[in-house]
Amino acid sequence: MHTELAVLGGGPGGYAAAFLAADLGMQVTLIEQSPHLGGTCLLRGCIPSKALLHVARVIGETREMAEWGVEFGPPNIQLDALRARKDKIISTLTGGLAALAKKRKVQVIQARGVLEDSARLRLEADDAVRLEYNALTFDRIILAAGSRPAVPPVFELSERVMTSVAALQLADIPESMLVIGGGYIGLELGTMYAELGSKVTVVEMLDGLLPGADRDLVKPLHRRVSSLFENIHLKTKVAALRDAGSAVEVTLEGDDINETLTFDRVLISTGRQPNSDRLGIENTQAKVDDEGFIQVDRQMRTADKHILAIGDLVGQPMLAHKASREAKVAIEALRGEPAAFEPQAIPAVVFTDPEIAWAGLTEERAKADGVNYQTVVYPWAASGRAQALGRTEGLTKLLIDPDTERVLGVGIVGVGAGELIGEAVLAIEMGCQARDIAESIHPHPTMSETYPNAAEVFFGFATEVYKPKRKKR
Repeated sequence: MHTELAVLGGGPGGYAAAFLAADLGMQVTLIEQSPHLGGTCLLRGCIPSKALLHVARVIGETREMAEWGVEFGPPNIQLDALRARKDKIISTLTGGLAALAKKRKVQVIQARGVLEDSARLRLEADDAVRLEYNALTFDRIILAAGSRPAVPPVFELSERVMTSVAALQLADIPESMLVIGGGYIGLELGTMYAELGSKVTVVEMLDGLLPGADRDLVKPLHRRVSSLFENIHLKTKVAALRDAGSAVEVTLEGDDINETLTFDRVLISTGRQPNSDRLGIENTQAKVDDEGFIQVDRQMRTADKHILAIGDLVGQPMLAHKASREAKVAIEALRGEPAAFEPQAIPAVVFTDPEIAWAGLTEERAKADGVNYQTVVYPWAASGRAQALGRTEGLTKLLIDPDTERVLGVGIVGVGAGELIGEAVLAIEMGCQARDIAESIHPHPTMSETYPNAAEVFFGFATEVYKPKRKKR
């Protein structure tokens, strides 16, 4: 079988590429090994985790209402119903993608694909799946096969030791759980299980949670999860892991702990690795770097003229929205348009409670690169809306070029930070100055007001915060 464009992988990057190519008149074949389109994000990542985190947030809110004189009893969690609701959301979305593929006349093949050379893909499937063809030739191919959890071999013990995929299947609500890794996956799933009733302990090898995020954004989250989690051990490593049958024995070594503890379940959240080692890249002229990422240019082209690659396969950050944008760049490039992947800001959101979101330049990156910047912060304690919500621990931070007054980056921590960060992306991409934001009228009372309020801090005339601008010497 031959196709004009093959797309390997049906996740947010793959189906975005396939759908746009079909809309532009190309003959498209999409190869996905799962029975459903959606990839890790929809089937076993972003969507199910955020659905369950919503449940966790509601449970947390019922507890917070006691301060208002409204008390609720402990939640009665019906695990089967919770699982069914999560699965229904996934089913609804995957069904929608299947219908869209059909309307666009995108041929979908359920199979694994391995490159035999630069123009031929070998198709493989389980015995339960009948393949009409065992190979596919193509004029061009876009590799969008994503990534998988990175699990050190020492941790591969039993079903009690889980990756994020197994954790989201909700086999049970364990009485105790150890989360190995203090990144966003570990903290999100740790939060979810803690609110559902598990006693959660987090261990992180480095000296802080969420490595790479600015410390002032992490601090309010650390304070809140310290009361939610049973323990947080920083600068701590797992020295040994043993399956004891009914539990897992874990030996921890760190500054504040050196002992063996027992947990009902262990969650491994030590990062993800690209699936480039499973695609037959070595049979082509495409190149892979030392971290396993496929090397591409600004148009997502590899060193092989027949092959493009997008998403988790091509580098950090491993985010669905990055893959979707790269997909559109790749298709536009194939059409001969002057497209290039050159974003000024790729937003990141950690869906914990409180949420953390950032876009553009971070302080950690600015310091490392020697960038001249000025930081202005608007504390949510000064926000009427935050006071009304009873959630004043947050802040909105702008990184501004002191010479041009352009906004270089934005960081937010607080309830709903992920919904607020989109405005920051637009401001950075449009090259907005602090005055543009300060003079844009935002609705009151909302958390979005913290943008112009933070910009006003830069000029020294914020209404709710007294912080005069320092005079230059």
